[in-house]
Amino acid sequence: MQEEKPKQLLHLVFGGELNDLSSIEFKDLESLDIVGIFPDYASAHAAWRGKAQQTVDNAAMRYFIVHMHRLLDPQS
Repeated sequence: MQEEKPKQLLHLVFGGELNDLSSIEFKDLESLDIVGIFPDYASAHAAWRGKAQQTVDNAAMRYFIVHMHRLLDPQS
């Protein structure tokens, strides 16, 4: 019997320094930190948490999780 693999639900984790804390506009797009693409939300969240904790001293630094699977297949 073949085991069914869990469905890939790709998530992108990235961040950078914001111009203003009240918006999501980055100071320098060329210096964005692309942490990586992860196969599920749990691993993306762990990576996001790690980066957020590393940059806690810089209030303007923000990291985000993008649900890529929703962009790739908006019907599902």
